[in-house]
Amino acid sequence: MIRVPILMYHSVTDSPNEETRPHSVRPSDLEEQLSYLAEGGFTPLTLGDLVSRLNKNTGMPVKPVVVTFDDGYADFHTHALPLLERHRFPATVFLTSGWVADAGADAAGRPLDDMLSWGQAREIAQTGIEIGGHSHSHPQLDQLRTEELRQELRRNKGLLEEKIGAPVATMAYPYGYSSARVRREVRKAGYFAACAVNNAIAADRHDMLAIPRLTVARHTTIGMFRRAVEGSAVPLIYLRERVLTKGYAVVRRTRYGLQRVRGNV
Repeated sequence: MIRVPILMYHSVTDSPNEETRPHSVRPSDLEEQLSYLAEGGFTPLTLGDLVSRLNKNTGMPVKPVVVTFDDGYADFHTHALPLLERHRFPATVFLTSGWVADAGADAAGRPLDDMLSWGQAREIAQTGIEIGGHSHSHPQLDQLRTEELRQELRRNKGLLEEKIGAPVATMAYPYGYSSARVRREVRKAGYFAACAVNNAIAADRHDMLAIPRLTVARHTTIGMFRRAVEGSAVPLIYLRERVLTKGYAVVRRTRYGLQRVRGNV
């Protein structure tokens, strides 16, 4: 069985705001984590490259790893990109199109901090960073009506491909939430892979439209990081997150069921 740690980052800054703080990391911590991966013999892949290798059975590095960033914060360009380039690490950035700094008439949702511009996103893509989808306005996709869901997915993909000038074939679910219905629409929208969260090591047995990732946040020590990427005691490291996720999943399923009864979805 092929096992791959897929890391989920958000903002990279020493001075996050209150909303981004819990899931932000300091640039110095990212530097230490990338150094550990490089010195530990890990081979970085984009998500698209990983899935392509799995689908084509073209061979896998001994210790593959995928580094991903959600939302598209401006500090990716300022702080994360120089560190990735220094270590020669590719990565995947999942971009919320309605949050882009110069989205203009396409602006939607409420960005949590300063976001990348379209020009920065194009520049990032030209360095070898993979740009993936992350919905248009960052809603809980599994709570949307089907037509709204389709618009979120297809508008996001269409804008990204138009502005970046390259195909977009991978995505990540906002908040990590999906359902069988959401995954069907993701496939119909033209994506061949999608990331959830789940805080588990990804494996080739997983559904390619529900690939688990490992959260890297402000409280993630280098010891926790090392154990996580090496696959040691992962359930214990993320015990609190997994309990909260399972509890909230029940709440969301109940909420969606009530909406269906009321005819809202």
